[in-house]
Amino acid sequence: MASTYDHPGEQAAQDPIRLLAIRDTPLSVDEVFAAVGDDAAGGIALFVGTVRNHDGGADVDTLGYSCHPTAEAEMRRIAEKVAADFPVRALAAVHRVGDLAVGDLAVVVAVSCPHRGEAFEACRKLIDDLKHEVPIWKHQKFSDGTEEWVGAC
Repeated sequence: MASTYDHPGEQAAQDPIRLLAIRDTPLSVDEVFAAVGDDAAGGIALFVGTVRNHDGGADVDTLGYSCHPTAEAEMRRIAEKVAADFPVRALAAVHRVGDLAVGDLAVVVAVSCPHRGEAFEACRKLIDDLKHEVPIWKHQKFSDGTEEWVGAC
C-alpha cells in the first residue's frame, strides 16, 4: 500500500488561487469560505479582519482604506508564494477599500490544505504578508479629532 503522502490529495493543487480581489463593497465570509472548498482538504483556516473601535489607546470613529493600483498584483504575488510554500488546495483573499464603520469586515482570507496545521500556517502567512506588503493604507479618525494614516493595511 502506498504512503498516504503519495496520494494526489496530499499535494498542492495545480491552480489553488480561487479568489483575489480588492472591493469597495461589503465582503462576504461565505463567499471566501466557499471559494476554498476542496474535497482533498482536511483543514480550512479562515481569518476575518474587522474594524475595531480603538487603536493605540484612542477611540476610533471612522476608518477608510485606499490602495495603490498595483495592490491586486501584489496580492497575487503573495498568494502564489504561499501556494508554493505550503500544500495549498485552495486559497482566497479579499480586502475592502473605501469608508468602513466599526464592525465592518476589512479583510477575509482563507486557505485549505490536506491537514489543519498546514492550513493554519498558510493562512497566517497569507494574512501577515498581505498586511505587511500590499500597498493598502488605513486612514483613521479618532474621537478626539486627531487622525492618522497607517501604511500597508
